[in-house]
Amino acid sequence: MAAGLSARYIKGWKRLGGGVLLCVPLLDIVLLAATVISLRDGAEVTIWHGLSAAYLGFTVAFGHDTLRWADEKFGRRFGGVPERPRPVLYGRARVLREWRSWLRFLLAYGVSCALLVGMTWFVGGTERGALLLAWLNPLTKILIYSLIWPVIVTIRPGRAPAEERPLTGNA
Repeated sequence: MAAGLSARYIKGWKRLGGGVLLCVPLLDIVLLAATVISLRDGAEVTIWHGLSAAYLGFTVAFGHDTLRWADEKFGRRFGGVPERPRPVLYGRARVLREWRSWLRFLLAYGVSCALLVGMTWFVGGTERGALLLAWLNPLTKILIYSLIWPVIVTIRPGRAPAEERPLTGNA
């Protein structure tokens, strides 16, 4: 990612930098392939094989936004790209934003769990793949803990800044 951003903004090679950034998802496919090949060749199942599944789940759910965020920050710092307007941080818009974010966590969780279960089946069942399924515990905890914030924001969504609120009462 750093190479693509550097080519794009520091060297000014917009097309080459964009092409390198488009290759970032290919690295995820290479990671998955390396994990499957390692397991297929009879490697001992380790906790690191499970980490690859958790990482891929995160990448599916948040990869595009993470790349876009890094591109904006790098572009602003090195390429003179203007800053985008900040998102609304109060009221209904904030509540919807937090729930969408949590749904993305849910997507990451689902993809990671599906990969973990698939990898466990691939290595021959729970007897050999127990370390893979051990990842379900922290992933489930993260999903549950991440639910706390959208619930809090739903209960107390915040108010508009004073300069945006209409004047009421006797002035």
